[in-house]
Amino acid sequence: MAKPCGFEFWRSTLKGARYVVAPMVEQSELAWRLLSRRHGAELCYTPMLHAQVFVRDANYRRENLYNEVHQEDRPLITQFCANDPEVFIQAAVLAQDYCDAIDLNLGCPQMIAKRGHYGVFLQDEWDLLEKMKIEKTVKYAKMLENAGCQLLTVHGRTKDQKGALTGIASWKHIKAVREAVSIPVFANGNIQYLSDVQRCMEETGVQGVMSAEGNLHNPALFEGRSPPVWEMAEEYLEVVEKHPPCSLSYVRAHIFKLWHHTLQIHQDLREELAKAKNVAGIAEVNRQLKQRCQEEMAKDESEWTRTGLPLPHWICQPYVRPPPKDPNTENGQKTSETKAVSVKRALEDSDGPNDSLSKNKQKKARNPHKNFCPELKPKYIKCEQCGNPKGNKCVFNLCRGCCKRKAFKEVADCPGHGLKFKTKALNSDTGGGLTNGNPNIQTVSTAAHGPL
Repeated sequence: MAKPCGFEFWRSTLKGARYVVAPMVEQSELAWRLLSRRHGAELCYTPMLHAQVFVRDANYRRENLYNEVHQEDRPLITQFCANDPEVFIQAAVLAQDYCDAIDLNLGCPQMIAKRGHYGVFLQDEWDLLEKMKIEKTVKYAKMLENAGCQLLTVHGRTKDQKGALTGIASWKHIKAVREAVSIPVFANGNIQYLSDVQRCMEETGVQGVMSAEGNLHNPALFEGRSPPVWEMAEEYLEVVEKHPPCSLSYVRAHIFKLWHHTLQIHQDLREELAKAKNVAGIAEVNRQLKQRCQEEMAKDESEWTRTGLPLPHWICQPYVRPPPKDPNTENGQKTSETKAVSVKRALEDSDGPNDSLSKNKQKKARNPHKNFCPELKPKYIKCEQCGNPKGNKCVFNLCRGCCKRKAFKEVADCPGHGLKFKTKALNSDTGGGLTNGNPNIQTVSTAAHGPL
C-alpha cells in the first residue's frame, strides 16, 4: 500500500495536528512530551538526535528513543541532525518503527551545529542538501518539496538570530513559503499565548504552530491556560516518577524554566535547586517555592505586583528575552564621550570607514599580527565516534558525551573529562557502590527561513 504523502500524510498519520511541541535538545524527553500532551499538544518531536551516533551506538539508540516508546506518546516525530545522506537513511531505518515520521534538522544555528556541519549550516551547501532530501527562503523550501519533503517547519528567523539576538520571527516569510509549496507547513516563532497560535495560523495560513520556549515556560499554553507554576511542576515530577529513567539534568532544567520568574526573587532556593541531587530534592525545593508564593498571595496585592510582569510571578507565563546591550553603554549609562571617540578612532585607523567593515575585518584591524587564515589555523581533532570536537585530554579520543558512555560501559576512568567510574567501582569494595544500572519512512524538515 502506498504511503500517504503531503496533506494526506498530515491528516492521517499526524492526525491533522495543529499544536506542536518543538524538538528541544535535552528538554523534549518522554516525560515532558506526555505532560504537554495532557495539556493540549497534538504532536511532539523527540530531542534532536545525532544520526551518526544513532547508527553506531546501540546504547544511544536505547537511551534516546527505544526506551521511550509509549502508546500515549503518538503521533511522534524523531528529529536527526546529519550531513551524510547514507548515514541519515540508516538512522531513519533504525528509528522508523518507533515513531511516525523522520525530521531532518536544517534550522539549528548553534556553534555545535557549525562545528559538526549540520542544521542551518547545511543551507550553505545546496548540492549536499539535495543529496539528502533536497532549496533562499521560498526557493529553498520548494527545493525541499521537490526532493520529497512531506511537511516543512519554518522558524522565520535567520541563522544569526539566536541568544540575545533572537528577535522577532518574520511571519511574512512563513506566509510566503506556505503560499509557494503544496505540502503542509508548520510555523515557529513569536508564540507565547494561545491567541498567538490562532493569530499566526490566520496570518500565515499554516496547518500547525510549533512552540519551544513558550511551551517550556507554560506547558498548558495550547490549552489557553496560565496555571500556577507549582501545579505544572508537581504534575511533571509525578510523570517523571511514573516513567523512569529521566536524566536529573533534564528535570532540573525544566523546573528552572517553570520557576524562572520566581527564582529571580527567591535566590536562595535557586541555589538549593542547583544543588539538588535527586528528584526528591527537586520536589522539596518546589514545595518550598509553592509555600512562599502562597504566603505572598495572602499579603496585600501591591507587595507582589512590583515585578513588572503581566501576571504574578508564580503564574506560568512567557519569558521575554532582554534586548542586546548597547555597546556604548555601561550598566545602563552612556559611556564617556572620550571612550566612544577612542573606540571609533581605533576602527577608523583601519582600511576604510567603520560602517563598511565586516566584523572579521574589524577584528583584523584590531589584531594586525594575528593569524586569521583558515588554512593556517590548527584543525580541531574530531571525536572518533560522532565527529564533534574531542576532549583535548580524553584518554579515549572522544567528546565528553561519547567518553561518558564508553567509560560507564567499560567501568573506566578518564581524567581529562573528570570521569571516575573505575575508581568508584574499586571504592565500592570498601563500602561505596556503583550502580549499572526506508520504504516506510516519512520525511519532514525543520528549517530556518534562510539567508534573507
